[in-house]
Amino acid sequence: MSSCFTDLAQQYIGGEWRPGTGSWDVIDFNPYDDEKLASITVATVDEVDEAYRAAARAQQEWAATNPYTRRSVFERALRLIEDREQEIADLIIAELGGTRVKAGFELHLAKEFLRESVHLALRPEGRILPSPTDGKENRVYRVPVGVVGVISPFNFPFLLSLKSVAPALALGNGVVLKPHQNTPIAGGTLIAKIFEEAGLPGGLLNVVVTDIAEIGDAFIEHPVPKVISFTGSDKVGRHVATVCAANFKRSVLELGGNSALVVLDDADVDYAVDAAVFSRFVHQGQVCMAANRVLVDHAVADEFTEKFVAKVRTLKVGDPRDPRTVIGPVINSAQAGAISGTVEQALAEGATALVHGTTTGNLVEPSVLTGVPADSALLRQEVFGPVVFLIPFDGEEEAVRIVNDTPYGLSGAVHTGDIERGVAFAKRIDTGMFHVNDGTVHDEPLVPFGGEKHSGIGRLNGETTLEAFTTVKWISVQHGRSGFPF
Repeated sequence: MSSCFTDLAQQYIGGEWRPGTGSWDVIDFNPYDDEKLASITVATVDEVDEAYRAAARAQQEWAATNPYTRRSVFERALRLIEDREQEIADLIIAELGGTRVKAGFELHLAKEFLRESVHLALRPEGRILPSPTDGKENRVYRVPVGVVGVISPFNFPFLLSLKSVAPALALGNGVVLKPHQNTPIAGGTLIAKIFEEAGLPGGLLNVVVTDIAEIGDAFIEHPVPKVISFTGSDKVGRHVATVCAANFKRSVLELGGNSALVVLDDADVDYAVDAAVFSRFVHQGQVCMAANRVLVDHAVADEFTEKFVAKVRTLKVGDPRDPRTVIGPVINSAQAGAISGTVEQALAEGATALVHGTTTGNLVEPSVLTGVPADSALLRQEVFGPVVFLIPFDGEEEAVRIVNDTPYGLSGAVHTGDIERGVAFAKRIDTGMFHVNDGTVHDEPLVPFGGEKHSGIGRLNGETTLEAFTTVKWISVQHGRSGFPF
């Protein structure tokens, strides 16, 4: 495994593997045991420029390539992932502290999205539209935007990098990918290696491992990329959107969330408990769709709370390599400290800890809190870790008000014995996604994924990916002669 990290600890620019020339190194650590996995000298502003220029040069020929030929690259990439699935899973476990269940979940989704990219190469369609002018033919072509810049996060780095990189390439674009510095391999150079071996022409995909401390806003200000696809916090997303707008670029922003899972009075309580535990604690709660808040009708609150707390207490915390582990480490010590601080703040505000987990290194045990004051800022912000707020309510009206009382609007779920009641409830929630009788954490290749309010701008997946990474061009043809007024 260590040699795998060492081999991929480089920049990938213009089809070449090479060291960066910055003045400092990104050190890639295993968050569970602090083992040093790799050291990567950061890319400079000049190297970001080289990456974008390489993508722009390669893109024109790629866009002109028969889409059936482009499709074959993604078929080969999919086979490579399937052949090396265990090796990639081990890498995910080591680099980001994902459990074996989480690694399997991420790889399953990554393969599904890559399968969709195989078909996406053939999806762009043109149109012929009528004209009020006699003899005029209006052709509308759907064409690649050119070059896409992708900035990916640390929590599902392999999946969320591929989710933008693969469709952007399939649709005829060039790509420059900047992975999160905590996951430069799984979210960056591993993907470059897979596509290189799959036969993607050199220069089309570039990976720059660097940080804003080195390059400032150069990655998003650069004149070459026409679209920036960013997944991360709303704070950084706001900055990305602002810089993109100032430079006449399109931004696709998949940002944070503060999702709620709601248990109505007619819900299957046992099933709701299972859904809520998964929705909050999958990958240590480091998921934008995770259920920060679990709302329970007073009619079933006692039963739900007892069973929920009992199940949370069974979750094994520890070494993510152990198949029995449910909760591994959070990504770094800063995150661990922030999560612990959230719990202490809630208790200081008067909350009660039904489960009060301890923190050892980057291992943060689950905490279940109730009685957080209704006006607490904690209920309105994203908590990126294994902490959950239990909130009782009286009736649907109160539940809707509480769920919507947050600047975020990404995902959510409601549990009820009446499906149509659940759908009616879901329609009243200000989110981009909502699920009836299921968990809050879902992503599928064909269904529009994205949020409202501070949870993002734009959508990915299916038809919305076409909108994200292509543009339309009107070409008119005048059959005969036009008349001009002078």
